[in-house]
Amino acid sequence: MGGSSDQINDEISQLKELLMVKFSGEELKALAEALSDMRNEVTAYTFIDNDCLFCNEAVKLMNTISAVSPKHNDHKLFKHSIIHRSTRRDLFEKLKIERVPTTILLNGAIRYVGVPAGEEIRGLVETIIRISTSESGLSSSAVKKLEEVECDIKVRVIVTPLCPYCPYAVLLANMTALEAFKQGKENVVAEIVEAFENPDIADSYGITNVPAIIVNDVLAYVGVPYEEEFIEILRKVCHGQ
Repeated sequence: MGGSSDQINDEISQLKELLMVKFSGEELKALAEALSDMRNEVTAYTFIDNDCLFCNEAVKLMNTISAVSPKHNDHKLFKHSIIHRSTRRDLFEKLKIERVPTTILLNGAIRYVGVPAGEEIRGLVETIIRISTSESGLSSSAVKKLEEVECDIKVRVIVTPLCPYCPYAVLLANMTALEAFKQGKENVVAEIVEAFENPDIADSYGITNVPAIIVNDVLAYVGVPYEEEFIEILRKVCHGQ
């Protein structure tokens, strides 16, 4: 952001409107219906701080999802906890949380940096459902090839709330992290970065289009790759190709 204080305030107001979490009655009903496919408990943690423009929206989104999620034995299947830097600085450091809001799933194997608003809500909800069912949806051949990915991999997917294709790239990265988690390796981290809140990250890679996929700090793909093509990218990174 740049320009006069009035311009900056206008840009912030526009961004707040874009990232605002608001569901109509029909949307809440559809959300609850989608989440009815959950089978096992899923817990998310949202990391926040006092000096944070959009933390409230991230918390509101996760709380809304939890509120309409199904119950088992009178307990919600989607649970959400808030972690404040002032009280759990140790956890921020342990999990290497640098920006707020950040929401994590699978002990940090899946991370959302910024508010997964707009189109991104679809990918988030589907991610929660698939974690709950432990079914990634990846093909057996893609899962088999993932066994060859033994090095540490950090996949950053740069997204915006207005991008209709971004949820597909996000889901691919998240489900790859889920499969690695299921294999007991936990070496694949999927980090979803909302570009409007974190323009410096997008700018550092020279990104002009989204979704953009960064693998171990190198721009690897712009768009949505086929799943086996994506796994092959990760395999080549591990083998130095």
